[in-house]
Amino acid sequence: MPDPAPSSALVVDTSHSPYARLRPVPLTAVTLTDAFWSPRRRILREVTLPSQYDLLEETGRIDNFRAAASKKDVPFLGRYFNHSDVYKWLEAVAWVLAADEAAALRGTAEVVIAEVADAQGADGYLNTYFTGGRAAGRWANLRDLHELYCAGHLIQAAVAYRRATGSDRLFHVARRLGRPSHSPRPSPPEAPGPAYRSAGHPLLCLGQPRTGSDARLVANPVTLIFIILSA
Repeated sequence: MPDPAPSSALVVDTSHSPYARLRPVPLTAVTLTDAFWSPRRRILREVTLPSQYDLLEETGRIDNFRAAASKKDVPFLGRYFNHSDVYKWLEAVAWVLAADEAAALRGTAEVVIAEVADAQGADGYLNTYFTGGRAAGRWANLRDLHELYCAGHLIQAAVAYRRATGSDRLFHVARRLGRPSHSPRPSPPEAPGPAYRSAGHPLLCLGQPRTGSDARLVANPVTLIFIILSA
């Protein structure tokens, strides 16, 4: 599928579904000029998202990506799911950019995406908590350590940014994460342990279908279905 132009940005694309009765319109087809939503959108664009970026820097969330890329020699900061907040911020920025001109915000997002891309391993794996000394723990505890949750937020951010701006850079990062070279997962056991029990957040299952055009984004859908059913 060709890269979408910003003018065709859709939050959920049902155009390929033979069952959907409703079809979305691009975000750019709707303009809010009312006294309630319009000023709140302006505050989001001009105040909230820039201040959230500052907090991502102040709390070390983006430094976790720099450390994973060996750009900074700093310890991992925060909880094991902390870097998911960077993906959430990028998704929020994407939907603002889909409908509004915000050059400064776009520039900041591009810098953050570059940090995310640089932190990805040569094998495609990306999770700042399991970089370095914790690498042996990858995919060992899906129930508690939020690897699928974080991957799902990355996928959702990547899809949103691609649809909103036409840029594929974050989408390519998400595709590489979904390929199997970094995670040769064994067959699910009869009595699943933490590695095969679902987390409480089905974000990966939400994120994958939204890509639509790339069924290979998740490397092992059979295993993922098993994880979901065993929750």
